[in-house]
Amino acid sequence: MRLIPGRKPELVVVTGAGSGIGRAIAIQFAKGGAEVVASDLDLSTAQETAEIIHKKGYRAVGFQLDVTDPAAWERFADQVRAEYGVADVLVNNAGILVGGRFFDLEQQHWEKQFQVNVFGVAYGGKVFGKQMAERGRGGQIVNIASAGAITPTPVFPAYSASKAAVKMLSECMRMELGPKGIGVSAVCPGFINTNIGVNATVAGLDVSDDMRERANNIMRTIQSSAPMRVLDNLIGPPQVARATVRAARYNFAVAPVRPEAWLGYFLSRLLPGLNRHFMYPIPYWLGLDIDTLMPRVQRLVDNLTERASAPAQQQPVEQVKP
Repeated sequence: MRLIPGRKPELVVVTGAGSGIGRAIAIQFAKGGAEVVASDLDLSTAQETAEIIHKKGYRAVGFQLDVTDPAAWERFADQVRAEYGVADVLVNNAGILVGGRFFDLEQQHWEKQFQVNVFGVAYGGKVFGKQMAERGRGGQIVNIASAGAITPTPVFPAYSASKAAVKMLSECMRMELGPKGIGVSAVCPGFINTNIGVNATVAGLDVSDDMRERANNIMRTIQSSAPMRVLDNLIGPPQVARATVRAARYNFAVAPVRPEAWLGYFLSRLLPGLNRHFMYPIPYWLGLDIDTLMPRVQRLVDNLTERASAPAQQQPVEQVKP
C-alpha cells in the first residue's frame, strides 16, 4: 500500500461481508496475506465467510455489526483493536437498494436508504479513521459506491443519491485524512451479479416475503450454475474485489468497475448532458414510460404470487384392477 510503505495490509475490516461483493472482497484480501475481520448484520453469514476463508488456508473471523448504529461501531472498533490491533484497511461495503419512482418514495424509504448506505460509511470511517490516525502509521479506507453515483438512473433516485453521497463523502474524507497518512477511495461498480436487487425494497411495488424467498432461491440456482461460474470473473463480485484491493494498494480516488461504469464516469466529466440521458431511454425502448411500466410489473408480481400460493390441482388417480 502506498500509505504503508514496504508492506502489505496485515489487518482488513470488511462490512457487509456475509455474501456477494463483501464476501469476495474479504476472500481477496485474505489471499493477499491479510487477516480479515468479516462483519455483517447477520452473524451466521459473516461466520460462513470466515469459514470459507479458513478452508482456503487463510485467516479470518466473523463479527455481527449493524452499520446504522454509531454505538455498535464504537464497540466493534474497540473490540477489533483489543483483539487484533488497528486495522490497516477498512472497506465500507454494506449497502442496500431502495427502488421506486420519485413520487412513490416516502420518508421511511429515504431514511432506510441513507442510514445504511451513507451514515454507515460515515460512522465506520470516523471510528476506524481515528484509530489509524492515532497509530500514526497510515491506512486506507475504501468505500463501495456504485456507477449509480455518476450516472442518473430512473426508478432508483434514492439509491443513486445515496451512492453519489458516498462518492462525494469519500472525496471530502480524502482531503481531510490525506495529511494524516490515510488514503480514501471510492469504488464504483457497474452491473454486478449479486442478490442486492432480489432483496431490494421497491416503493410502490408490493412483493410478499414468500415471493422474495422464491426469487432468492432462483437467483442462488442461477448463480451456482456452470455458465454463471464461468462468467463470475467478468460480471461477478470477484471483479469488484480485485478492483478494491487495487484501490487500497494504489490509493485511487475513484475506481470504476466494468465498461459501463467507466463510460458513465467519463461522460459525467466530459459530456454530462449525454450522461444524463444514458439510462433514461431504457423504458422507452420497451414502448413504455415509467408510469406505465411500474403497474405492469406489479400485476406480474401479483400473478406470480397467486400462482405460487395456489394449491396444486388434484389429478384423479386411476384405479388399477388386480
